[in-house]
Amino acid sequence: MRDTHYISSAILDLATISTIINENKLLELSEESRHNIQISRSYLDTKIKESSQPFYGINTGFGSLCNVAIKNEHLTELQENLVRSHACGTGDYVPKHIVKLMILLKIQSLSYGHSGIHIETVERLLDFYNFDILPVIYTQGSLGASGDLAPLAHLSLPLIGEGLVWDGDKTAFAKTLLQKHKLSPIKLKSKEGLALLNGTQFMVAYGVHALLRCHKLSYFADVIGAISIDAFNCNLSPFDPLVHYVRPHRGQIKTATRIQTFLADSEIAETEKANVQDPYSFRCIPQVHGASKDAIMFASKTFKTEMNSVTDNPNIFAKEDKIISGGNFHGQPLALALDFLAIAMAELGSISERRTYQLISGLRGLPPFLVDNPGLNSGMMIPQYTAASIVSQNKQLATPASVDSIVSSNGQEDHVSMGANAATKLHKVVDNIETVLAIELLNATQALHFRAPLKTSSFLETFVASYRKEVSFATTDRVFSEDIIKTKKFIDTVVIDKEELFG
Repeated sequence: MRDTHYISSAILDLATISTIINENKLLELSEESRHNIQISRSYLDTKIKESSQPFYGINTGFGSLCNVAIKNEHLTELQENLVRSHACGTGDYVPKHIVKLMILLKIQSLSYGHSGIHIETVERLLDFYNFDILPVIYTQGSLGASGDLAPLAHLSLPLIGEGLVWDGDKTAFAKTLLQKHKLSPIKLKSKEGLALLNGTQFMVAYGVHALLRCHKLSYFADVIGAISIDAFNCNLSPFDPLVHYVRPHRGQIKTATRIQTFLADSEIAETEKANVQDPYSFRCIPQVHGASKDAIMFASKTFKTEMNSVTDNPNIFAKEDKIISGGNFHGQPLALALDFLAIAMAELGSISERRTYQLISGLRGLPPFLVDNPGLNSGMMIPQYTAASIVSQNKQLATPASVDSIVSSNGQEDHVSMGANAATKLHKVVDNIETVLAIELLNATQALHFRAPLKTSSFLETFVASYRKEVSFATTDRVFSEDIIKTKKFIDTVVIDKEELFG
């Protein structure tokens, strides 16, 4: 029996979304949300009936056609034409788990009762979420400014029985899958197409998905970095709290504290060191990892605000008797946060690759390339190449998208955020970081073996033992790409306490 999450005005956050996803919860509207939606729609219906005033996108054309009046008998056709004409996405398919997040976030935004949408339309979106009727959406087509128009058009097409949806791993016509679930296409009323298409849910879904992974990968960067510290026989003095309290950046202090906790009771750490200082990639872990943590927290705050916001246009305020055409669909806050997050995560990969390089360099009593009989065996030589290649690609992907803008809609939309491009770039950066950290873990655990009989901390010994069940120590050369794949799966499956992740 699946538990239910009720969509309401209560604050939605990353921890809640993580629970909804991981526990496969059903979605349902709270009574409060149903009331808000119905009040807004009733007000809009009355306003259209009693007023001859033009309202953008309700009884006018769209974009630069905003001054073209539309007769009441054509309002459904207007809204459905909007959905059809804007469904011009291209490129790769948006992953299904991100499509499902888009539906959740669209429902949340509509639930506040400032969009004028029919309750039946929101209930159909709930059906899509709960029955896994996931529209086929493409990664390219949004400028991140009039909302994510093209992606959200593809999200909305199946509501009217058009477009494609996923049926397992294959695409199918929406009408066919609706019939399978005994659902009929809906008829969009005034404003509804605009409410569905205006919004930032493509950018937000990508950002939320990335943030859930970034919090976890930030934690793993600290764990793996701690293993590398002992594997390279480093000093622990750079992690002394006194150092960090005189430069008290939140992420820096948190990282240093974690490293000390992870390495508590390590025999290797307690040995006398010949090296007075360690390379920056070890010594400055708190400063570098910590800065990325602070960037992740900034992005988390931005996206928490956005996922609890109304981002379509125009906005309806029944109590105040106002229909206001504004710009809440503009993705600038998200674009900046997405770019910042990509840069911050790229840096986690950059410093990780440098630690891998140091570990294979034949320094501090470690064999070259971390293998017996180097020469006969190449050992960890080429995994570091792979990490270096990925880190270089991330430098290119971290180039900001938000500094760009292209005029569209005949000059009406003369500044756009390009946040959608920032979102899809970030998705690739995060994938890359997981691979780079996996390569460091492969190398760090390999290097740690050569510190025996000395042991690392009890926490890390347990962690490494768990990892060794999936990836064994390499005594001779083998196909290391398989080890990297297994290591990434290991990282994916480790469960971390939410307070540790999001606290």
